[in-house]
Amino acid sequence: MNTLKQTFNQNIIPSLQKELKLDNPLAIPRLTKITINTSSSEFHHDKDLLEKTILWLSAISGQKPKTARAKKSIATFNLREGDTIGLYVTLRGERMYHFFQKLVNIVLPRTKDFQGVKPTSFDSRGNYTLGLNEQIVFPEVDYDKIGRVQGLEIVISTSARDSQSALKLLTALGMPFAKEESNA
Repeated sequence: MNTLKQTFNQNIIPSLQKELKLDNPLAIPRLTKITINTSSSEFHHDKDLLEKTILWLSAISGQKPKTARAKKSIATFNLREGDTIGLYVTLRGERMYHFFQKLVNIVLPRTKDFQGVKPTSFDSRGNYTLGLNEQIVFPEVDYDKIGRVQGLEIVISTSARDSQSALKLLTALGMPFAKEESNA
């Protein structure tokens, strides 16, 4: 079993239960899934870039990505219906906890000028969205084999009903949020 999952079950659940004043331990917010996606307008005509992106996305996630295709043709963008415009991976279970632990402990500290992630990137349902400008901060990505530096988006979905509960959950799991600056 993953060490983060063990820590969550043994230490974080009781502390969150007290902090959120919940009677039932099953009502405590949990991670449900992590979605990693990347897109490029060049995928539909540059198959080499698509293959390299599939390789590095598989390396960082541990599973093969699915393709996102264009739903309709747009002549202005030289895009046809069915062209590949993006790749995404959905992680659940052990892989999700492993990826989250790697993201918090290795990847985020390696990003350039890292001061913590913004605590304002929650949606109304308690999901957190994080964008990275370059994939080379992941230790599995070899700069010589990727073709070009490309950004990606990571969505951390939780079972929290609001952003405050999700913030407390992710803080307890070790997400390094930036400190709020007071203009006093």
